[in-house]
Amino acid sequence: MRENPERLLRRAQAAKYIVETYNVPCSPKTLAKLACVSSEGPPFRLAGRFPLYPVSGLDAWAQRKIGPLVRSTSEVRPVA
Repeated sequence: MRENPERLLRRAQAAKYIVETYNVPCSPKTLAKLACVSSEGPPFRLAGRFPLYPVSGLDAWAQRKIGPLVRSTSEVRPVA
C-alpha cells in the first residue's frame, strides 16, 4: 500500500484549486467540456461516473495555460 497517495479532487474542487492557486479562470463546466470534447484539459481518472483530477496534473495543465514568463508581447507572437 502506498504511504502518500496523490491527492485527487472532484471537478468543482479542481476548478476552485486552479483559480485559487494560479488565478486562472476555470469553472467546473469548463473542465466538463474539456473532458468531453477536447484533449486539451487536465488529466483525470474516473471513479465510477465521477472524474477525479490529480493535483499534479492540474498544476502542469495550469502552468501550460499560463505560458512562459516574457518581457515583451513581441516575444509571444508566432513566427510566420
